[in-house]
Amino acid sequence: MRITSIETIRLEKFPNLIWVEVHTDEGLVGLGETFRGVQAIESQIHSICAPLLLGKSPLEIERLSKTLLRGYLGFNGSGVETRAASAIDIALWDLFGKVAGQPVYQMLGGLCHDRMRSYNTCAGYHYNNHSVERRLVAKSGSSAVGHYDDQVAFTENAGELALSLLDEGFTAMKIWPFDGLATETDGQFVSAAQMRQGLEPFEKIRRAVGNKIELMCEFHSMWNLTSAIAIAKELRQYSPYWAEDPIKMDSVQALADYRRQSGIPVCGSETLATRGAFRDLLAADALDFVMLDLSWCGGISEGKKIATMAEAYQKPVAPHDCTGPVVLMASLHLALSSPNAIFQEVVRAFLSTFYRELVTTLPVLSHGYLSPPVGPGLGTELAPGLKRRSDSIVRVSNL
Repeated sequence: MRITSIETIRLEKFPNLIWVEVHTDEGLVGLGETFRGVQAIESQIHSICAPLLLGKSPLEIERLSKTLLRGYLGFNGSGVETRAASAIDIALWDLFGKVAGQPVYQMLGGLCHDRMRSYNTCAGYHYNNHSVERRLVAKSGSSAVGHYDDQVAFTENAGELALSLLDEGFTAMKIWPFDGLATETDGQFVSAAQMRQGLEPFEKIRRAVGNKIELMCEFHSMWNLTSAIAIAKELRQYSPYWAEDPIKMDSVQALADYRRQSGIPVCGSETLATRGAFRDLLAADALDFVMLDLSWCGGISEGKKIATMAEAYQKPVAPHDCTGPVVLMASLHLALSSPNAIFQEVVRAFLSTFYRELVTTLPVLSHGYLSPPVGPGLGTELAPGLKRRSDSIVRVSNL
């Protein structure tokens, strides 16, 4: 079996997403995906990656992963080179599963979990994708555009949001009320008024549901160390499950200092790429939870290595998803086959709307748990007709 063509697909309607298909001479096709910087990624795939892949065996995943991910340029960062390599690696694993007639989780060693607990990241329909249509009518008196506009909800009625999630079976949720406040001071200091404003959603959630729901706080690396520690000391009273990316994740010592002084478990980081970055943070005792994004860290091959390394440090993993449906499926396969996986992130606003128009199959979510995908490979394909859409941009490199 040989790789005969590399195809990329992106849509003007969803300008942050790009898919890659790896075609073979036996007619099998593997599907991958990555996120942000898609025009640069498209160029990287066709100008650099395709010449290295065409004519090669798609089953030599480790060899190809090393070639694309650990080459002379771009390694160890989460930039264009790594994102292109990540999408291709996901596609190769999808293809591997199709060759064997097995789900990817089976190719990774089989199920460690019969189902995977999920938490809802409280984003809205257009979060991370500004061109998503506002297809649902806003409720009177609210800036929300639909039932699952959860980012508006955690600002306007956080207690009701938590009750809504519990009603659907979720027992964990993630919010980021301090982000807007960070933009006011460039994250350099937090005032008493800002502190009160940022804490208010946590107060409302705990009043509404008590400790029935785990409550994560995402900081998106927007605060300096001094401010992040100040926020943590006030946030502790609400028993946050973790503080995610509380500072810029490029300083091992600063993050270790934060963990030691904050009193809140640290989760990181979707922004990191390759095992080396995670190795350094784990060795410095700077992390409690390992979060990785398969479309940015190096794909399934690198993600499995990171998860195994985290297990050696007795740290749990929780794959990231706030990007696209193919990465969500790939992440679920990794989580299900990793002994130390405890969560798979989902965004119910995405699952209920635009994810559905992009792929044929999505994970089955029931009462806060995701079931193992069925079918070979990832268990999903691009939606029929997606490549023929008027806003579709398709590019092919052939052998």
